[in-house]
Amino acid sequence: MNDYLDNNERNDYGLKYVDAQGYGTICKNYKIEFPPQHQDVQPGMEYLMTPRPIFNNPYYRSAGKLYRKVAIITGGDSGIGRAVAVGFAKEGATVVIAYYNEHKDAEETKEFIERLGGTCMLITGDIKDTKFCDKIVSETMKNYGRIDILVNNAGIQYQQKSLLDITDEQFELTMRTNIFSMFYLTKRVLKYMESGASIINLTSITTFQGEPELIDYVTSKGAIVGFTRSLATNLASKNIRVNAVSPGVFWTPLQPACWEAQKIPTLGSDAPMGRAGHPYEIAPLFIYLASDDSSYVTGQVMHINGGQYKG
Repeated sequence: MNDYLDNNERNDYGLKYVDAQGYGTICKNYKIEFPPQHQDVQPGMEYLMTPRPIFNNPYYRSAGKLYRKVAIITGGDSGIGRAVAVGFAKEGATVVIAYYNEHKDAEETKEFIERLGGTCMLITGDIKDTKFCDKIVSETMKNYGRIDILVNNAGIQYQQKSLLDITDEQFELTMRTNIFSMFYLTKRVLKYMESGASIINLTSITTFQGEPELIDYVTSKGAIVGFTRSLATNLASKNIRVNAVSPGVFWTPLQPACWEAQKIPTLGSDAPMGRAGHPYEIAPLFIYLASDDSSYVTGQVMHINGGQYKG
C-alpha cells in the first residue's frame, strides 16, 4: 500500500502524519488509498487514474433481471457509469453508452461487456447538444427498437474556492451539462418508453450536505432532485418510474478531474466507514431501480455513502 509513500521522503498530504502502514491521522486513523493526482480535463479519463477504480465484482450472481431490456447510460464509459453498464449487461440488458470524448475508456468498457457475452453500442458526442440527444434516441431505436431504461449519469464538477471565482461561463457550462442535458434527453426518450420503464438520475450527497467549493455543481444536483420528484409524480399513472441515486465520495475520474492533487489522498476519509466507495459497490442499486424488483418505488432519492449522510 506504500508504493507511493517513499520511506525516505514522506509527504503527509496535510495530515498530522502518515505512519509506516500508510495510515494518516487527524482525529482518527484511515488508510490512504489514492496518491495525489490531477487531470486538466473534464469529466476525466479512467485509464489515467492510479489506482484504477474497481468497476466489476466477479462474485456477483446475475439472475436475468434485465433480460431483453435496452438501457441508455450517459457517461457510461467510466466511473459509476461503467460499473452500471457492466452490471446491466450481466443482468441481460443491451447497453447503449453515450459519452463525450473518452474514447479509450469507452472502448475498454465495450470490450469488457462483449467478453461477458453482452451487447454494447457506443455513441460519442456532446450531451448539451439537443441534436446529439436526438441521435442517441434515433440510433437506439434504429438498432434495438425499444428503450426500457434511461440512466442520466453524465456530469462535470469544478473546484472553486469562492463564488467569486465561478465565472458566468463555468456556471452555464455546469448547468447545461448536468441538468439541461438531462431534460433534453429524458424528454426525447420518454416518447418511446412504455409501462414498466425506469429513469434513474444521478444526484449527489453534496445536495444534502452542501459543499463550499462546488457551489455551481451542488446547485445543478439540487435541481436534479426536484426534477426527479416532479417527473416521478407526473409519470406515476403511466407506470414509468423515476428515481435518483445520491452517491457519497466514489473513486471515479470526476475526482482527479475536479480536485487539487493534494486533496485526493483524503477522499472519503470523513465517512464513518473511513474510505471512498468503488463503482462496483453502487451498481447493484441501479440494477434494483432498473428492474421489476423496484416496481413500487418512484420519486425516491437513494443514498449510498458509507454512512456519511443518513437521509
